[in-house]
Amino acid sequence: MRYLLLPAALLCLALAPPLHAQEAPSPGGPPPPSSAAGPQKIEGLDTETIKVNVNLVNVYFSVRDKNGYITNLHKDDCSIYENKELQKTKNFTQEKNLPLTIGILLDTSGSQMNVLPMEQQAGAEFLKDVLTPKDEAFLISFDINVDLLADYTNSPREIKRAIDKAQINTGAGTGSVTGNGQARGTLLYDAVYLAAHDKLRQEAGRKILVLLTDGGDQGSQETIKTATEAAQKANAIVYVILIADRGFYSGFGMGYSGDSDMEKLAKDTGGRVINVGNNGKKLQDAFNQIQDELRTQYLASYTPTNFKIDGTFRTLNITCQAGQKIQARKGYYALADSADNN
Repeated sequence: MRYLLLPAALLCLALAPPLHAQEAPSPGGPPPPSSAAGPQKIEGLDTETIKVNVNLVNVYFSVRDKNGYITNLHKDDCSIYENKELQKTKNFTQEKNLPLTIGILLDTSGSQMNVLPMEQQAGAEFLKDVLTPKDEAFLISFDINVDLLADYTNSPREIKRAIDKAQINTGAGTGSVTGNGQARGTLLYDAVYLAAHDKLRQEAGRKILVLLTDGGDQGSQETIKTATEAAQKANAIVYVILIADRGFYSGFGMGYSGDSDMEKLAKDTGGRVINVGNNGKKLQDAFNQIQDELRTQYLASYTPTNFKIDGTFRTLNITCQAGQKIQARKGYYALADSADNN
């Protein structure tokens, strides 16, 4: 059992049946319906959504040049390489209207006390702008615990109510930056792992996680490696909005070092890090950038020349026209369970 130290609510989640039936993705169809009610609280809780299904791999990616995003590419304009071997592209479409499943992960540790109100306002506005009736979102907070504040919903109002209730949790007692001498700390990696593995893995279509955090992790049972792998296996793109009250760290005589791990997590899953400091305008701009990327994504599909479903990690590289920058996941796991590779 991975989470022996976590509360019973989390263990129930890990042992419970999947929230959704295992369905193959249909490019253009909605995610499986959320017919089963998920738990209302989870405590203590390699890379876009790629699916190997009937030996078909789907890759979402965006393309930019010095003038912005490119939205008029065709199948012959781009090439896909798996483990450095050229693949034959079968389908190539722009998927700005494909349904989205969005997980918002909100850092509510003590270091975020001065920036939480900004995060709440900007996060709620983002979901209000981006969610359509065919999309779904959920909200998780993480500190010394991991809590599911809102389960799958397509209601921005419901998410806003949940995000407005989020509170800083520093635990009891003194002796650490979390206010608890024996605290587990900030369970960032655990939150990413559980959001990807327990919430997104069974979903079809485009899946993203948006982390609002300073990038610091203390006490997670998962690591940056296992959290990244979970996101890759769920075919979820991770965007990190790095929002940090650097004064908090200097006040404790500590250095700040959350950037590098967050760069790896985002890059390996096909997302990116947007550093906004503690500036509310930059935070709003960061959410606008993510929206722009979601509206300009392409979906390419191919049958891999290596047809073995052996659980190995396959590297991916996409090239398009000269001078164009591709943003895509770095690879995928060829898993035996088709639902795990979606």
